[in-house]
Formats: sequence, structure tokens, C-alpha cells
Amino acid sequence: MARIIGIANQKGGVGKTTTAINLAASFAILEYKTLLVDADPQANSTTGVGFDLHNITNSLYDCMVNDAVAKDVILKTDISHLDLIPSHIDLVGAEIEMINHPNRESILKKILEPVKDEYDFIVIDCSPSLGLITVNALTASDSVVVPVQTEFFALEGLGKLLNTVKIVQNRLNTDLKIEGILMTMYDGRLRLCNQVVSEVRRHFEDMVFSSIIHRNTKLSEAPSFGKPVILYDSDSKGAVNYLNLAKEILQKNNLTKIKKEDRVLS
Repeated sequence: MARIIGIANQKGGVGKTTTAINLAASFAILEYKTLLVDADPQANSTTGVGFDLHNITNSLYDCMVNDAVAKDVILKTDISHLDLIPSHIDLVGAEIEMINHPNRESILKKILEPVKDEYDFIVIDCSPSLGLITVNALTASDSVVVPVQTEFFALEGLGKLLNTVKIVQNRLNTDLKIEGILMTMYDGRLRLCNQVVSEVRRHFEDMVFSSIIHRNTKLSEAPSFGKPVILYDSDSKGAVNYLNLAKEILQKNNLTKIKKEDRVLS
């Protein structure tokens, strides 16, 4: 049965979609059957794995509002072991259309239930807000990864997100865990980046992943080619960082089937 991981932060521009795409692709490259769920109306995860939005006929919107079945919406990507439930701009109106639904916070959980047994991991790219769709994603998830940019305002809004997670834990999903806080866009040459990493580690200790995502040109270029960075340039710093993150999550949850010599690189 799949472990469902939400990628969430209501602050935009922190590497949330980049993390969703590349973590999912890294699991797939490591031969874990993975489903990427694009729950962001901007649909950047959908285009980031090579799909043209004009050719998407059914999306997560149809599942959430029109009762479409997940298996009828799932698309196969060019990466072996990686599938996608695409998003669409229509999803922006889904929150209003779901408002009178009796179990509106659990719609996504119900959608994913029938396909959980077909995957090892389901990675959900949440929208950059704490609205109903993000609450749905957190209710459906086993754990949440929180990307945080290594910049001056890194901790801004983090408390609000962790508070939302706590509310979901108390009222909707008692099993929800924080998988970890992920430092992104790190530049080791900048004193500020190092200070931010130290500050976040001091505040949150073991909640912070050892893996750090470095600022990387290839990582920025890859989405415009419709590819995860591991396909665009497998030797790049970004590809290695996300592969290390995937391995760290596997080891942390005792799910690893990798050999000792493949353990997380320092």
C-alpha cells in the first residue's frame, strides 16, 4: 500500500512543485511505483513531467467535482514507474463547488483509496495556499514535506502551516506526520543561507532533513523541457540532491531496498 506524501507550504516560490516533481521522479528511478498528484490549479507539475495542458481531457478537477474515477484520469509519464493525475485551471473553482459537500475535507482521500494498492508512493503537489484543496491533500496524506527557502523570511508563514497541520491532525487525520522540513535554493557561498539553515535546524532539530537542495541551473531549466532534473541532467547537483532526499525518506521509514553502498551521499 502506498505511502502518501503531501508537499505543502502556503508561501509561493519555495521549491514546492520542483520538490514534488523531482522527489516523485527519484522514487520512480529507484524503481518504486509512484503516482504524482497535481493538486495545484497552476498545473506546473503536469507540464513539468511533459504534458501539454491543451491535451488534458480529464484532470483532478473531474475527480473532485464530477465524480470521475482516479484510474480513468491517471496518465503514464515517459519515466518508467511514474504516473500522474494531472491538474487543470478549473481546479481553482473546485473549492467553491465542494463547499456544500458533506465530507468536503475527505474527497481526495476517497479518490485515492482505490489506487493506493497499486503504488509504493503517492506524492501530492499542494497549491500555495491553506484552502480546502490543501486541507484535502493533508487529510489524504500519511506525512507532509515542507520545503523552506534558505532566505531571510524562511520562517515566515511556517508557523501558520504547522498550525494547519496540527488542526488536520486533531480533527481530520490523526495519523498525519511531518515527514520533514526541506531546505531549498541553498547557496553555500552566502553567509545568509548558512545562517538560515542553522536557525531552522536550531528551531526544528530532527524535523529538518539532512538532504539540502542547492540552487542549481539545471534544476531551473528542466521544467521548460517537460522533464524532471534526473532525466534532464542526471549528473547535476539538483538530481543528486533529490535522489539523496528520496533515499533519506526511504531509510527513515525502513522502506529501503537499496544496497549499503548506495546510501545517502554526504
